[in-house]
Amino acid sequence: PAEQEKLLAMMGQVAQAPNHIFGMLTDVDMSFPPVQMPDGTTAELTEGTYSQFIRSDSRDVRKSAFDGIMNTYGSFGSTIAATYNGSVQNDVFQARARHYATARDARMEPLEIPTSVYDNLISEVHAAIPVLNEYLALRKALMGLDELHMYDLYTPMVKNFHMELSYDKAFDLVLEGLKPMGEDYLAKLREARVGGWIDVYPSKGKSSGAFSDVHPYVLLNHNDNLSDTFTIAHELGHSMHSFYSNTNQPAPKSDYSLFVAEVASTCNEATMMRHLLKTFADDKKALAYLLNHFLEQFRTTVFRQTMFAEFELIAHTMAEQGQPLTRESLSKAYYELNQKYYGAVCTVDENIANEWMRIPHFYRSYYVYVYATGLCAAVSLSDKILSEGASAVRDYRKFLSAGCAVPPIDALKLAGIDMSSPEPIRRALGVFKDTLAQFKAVIMA
Repeated sequence: PAEQEKLLAMMGQVAQAPNHIFGMLTDVDMSFPPVQMPDGTTAELTEGTYSQFIRSDSRDVRKSAFDGIMNTYGSFGSTIAATYNGSVQNDVFQARARHYATARDARMEPLEIPTSVYDNLISEVHAAIPVLNEYLALRKALMGLDELHMYDLYTPMVKNFHMELSYDKAFDLVLEGLKPMGEDYLAKLREARVGGWIDVYPSKGKSSGAFSDVHPYVLLNHNDNLSDTFTIAHELGHSMHSFYSNTNQPAPKSDYSLFVAEVASTCNEATMMRHLLKTFADDKKALAYLLNHFLEQFRTTVFRQTMFAEFELIAHTMAEQGQPLTRESLSKAYYELNQKYYGAVCTVDENIANEWMRIPHFYRSYYVYVYATGLCAAVSLSDKILSEGASAVRDYRKFLSAGCAVPPIDALKLAGIDMSSPEPIRRALGVFKDTLAQFKAVIMA
């Protein structure tokens, strides 16, 4: 009823309080111990520099950064647990006020996404954990470690590889890799290149990262390497999705669901990856790097984000059943999930139990799963485009043009991908298995 909706709307700022509190605590009040560097100096540890340190060749640096981050969050554990509990309790309240059976239903039903999509993702990823273990065992062997710890999972397995790619060379490589998308698609990419769509290089005062927005314009912070070449392909995927949607739909229906937002961008990456694997088939070092890059995409996006989604489901189910969400109960659940996903090969460090405390995505509930489903859909779409050619491209264009004129599940069905079925997830995880076999063959040749 209108009066109740008005009352719920008046609670907006109160409902956002846990997210704001978490942001102020972690961005302003929290500081981390310095990292000990191999030359005896120290370096500042922040959330921004952590990704650099956790990839370091020095195991001592990795461990120092890992312990510094995880133990600092742990020292605020009770406060963060209370903050997250407030967020979850708000989700449960909002769901019950609107007569949904669960908080998950309240998030997914308005978007017309069946909860079976969520459940299929978790069950299919569970079934693929033995392949993940095989990959982790290979990492352990290649790194020459007696024990593989959680702080060993991000350092590159292929050492001393660098490909110098100016922006022009990188863009040429993107155009070449995306030829299967069709000449009209490439023509629009060329227009983007020279037509002022793209802000390319870092500059003072410019936002970090990369994204596509509005026109669709593209913000990059390009460095001359292969990783940033993939970023060009990724962000142009977003732009092309928006271009086709804006061109073919009236403004109220031109925006597309978050569920499909990462599909076009990742489909570009996956399609370009297949081209690069052929292009560098005779360059063992480049081939190994590319295959490892693809494998890491699966590990960090499909497996890791699914584990996050599973944690959210556990936390919300506990709250809905009246169980207390405390530091102890949440950390126990998170540690047990890490044991399930990594424990067959890794030494699951005790303080990984604190990692849930640093994930800001949890304050926007039930959406991290779309990273995993998006990658699976994109890999399946790329497979179809490369194997079926023009007919698959025509279907893909229908998906790009759909906006929100149809539900997101139906938009993907226009391209021949049914995410209400486990098949696209199974197919994508099959690509992960095949890529691992290729990687083994290359590094052992």
